[in-house]
Amino acid sequence: MALGETQQILEAIKRSSRPLICVPRSAGADGYASAIGLARVLEKLDKKADIVAADGATPKNLHFLPGHEKVSPALENLRRFVIEIDASRTKVDELTYEMKDDKLIIHLSPKKGFWDAKDLNVSSSGYRYDLIVCLGAADLESCAHLYSDHPDFFYRTPILNIDHRAENEHFGQLNVVDLTAVSVSEVVHDLVEAIEPGLLDEEVVTALLTGMISKTKSFKTKNVSPKTLQTASKLVAKGAKREAIVHNLYRTRSVPTLRLWGRALARLKVDAASSFVWTLLSQQDFLHAGAEEADLPDVIEELIASTPDAKVVALIYETAAHEIVAIIRAERPTDVLALTAALRPTGTREEVRVAFPDKTIVQAEKEIVACLTKKPA
Repeated sequence: MALGETQQILEAIKRSSRPLICVPRSAGADGYASAIGLARVLEKLDKKADIVAADGATPKNLHFLPGHEKVSPALENLRRFVIEIDASRTKVDELTYEMKDDKLIIHLSPKKGFWDAKDLNVSSSGYRYDLIVCLGAADLESCAHLYSDHPDFFYRTPILNIDHRAENEHFGQLNVVDLTAVSVSEVVHDLVEAIEPGLLDEEVVTALLTGMISKTKSFKTKNVSPKTLQTASKLVAKGAKREAIVHNLYRTRSVPTLRLWGRALARLKVDAASSFVWTLLSQQDFLHAGAEEADLPDVIEELIASTPDAKVVALIYETAAHEIVAIIRAERPTDVLALTAALRPTGTREEVRVAFPDKTIVQAEKEIVACLTKKPA
């Protein structure tokens, strides 16, 4: 990484009083782990960073990472409503408030005299955060509701965009997009090492190695390079807890998850011509298994591990709100975002989500099969 670019990023971080780390939709364990590691780095730089993730709270298998509880599913309290009273002539003696018919009524009692309309000023404060760090987002739309609910915040706040994929649109004021890396965690490592190697303590390197191991399936994917292995070696040398990572990522499947996986396996379907594998899960399946939607990442991992020849894998399920959603994954060089374009997906080239409002799970299945196998629905 060029020295000038590193210095610019460090200066942006130093100028920030309250940074926000944003994890986009379908970022997976790599996105969460890199966010947790980066938050720790910013903390060591005396910056209190919050983490917000489009897919919600940290997955259970990452709860061994310190700081996992800091991840929030939504942006809240971005701005404050300010009521300003000129008390230079008339001092405040007492302030009380009450709720009445869904209205907030504020009572101000002066020590003497009174106020009129010209003494009152109402405004909105600036945004709570002054720097956004996006991890693994190809574009702002990848941040899903975090962006769509607060577009003005994203447009008015400087963005540091960190990614490793060619489809990244370089939407930030500062962009660190390393196409030679295989994960966001690897890019974060290189960035932090360039800024100050001493920031890479045991907690940070464990989080970053977690992201790398998850993204590469324990370094088994085809895009693993000597540089990636060298970075992993550095992390282990600095104290990354490899055994704890492997244990939590691959050896801690809960009984409800295994039951849910059994139900998914019982409905497994294959289209050999297109190397496409899919399965269905209803709300009844979740209830009988005692599982939750939070268990789905583990089910998908098991599904992929059980079908190594599949190029595309889909899990179609019914949410607790009885809506139908599909999670579809593909291994590079297959671009699942392009393959499912007709279904209006959100996500990345590796994983997308597709919602099917007002449709049954069978109708959704037919649409997905038709799209991915080019067969009529």
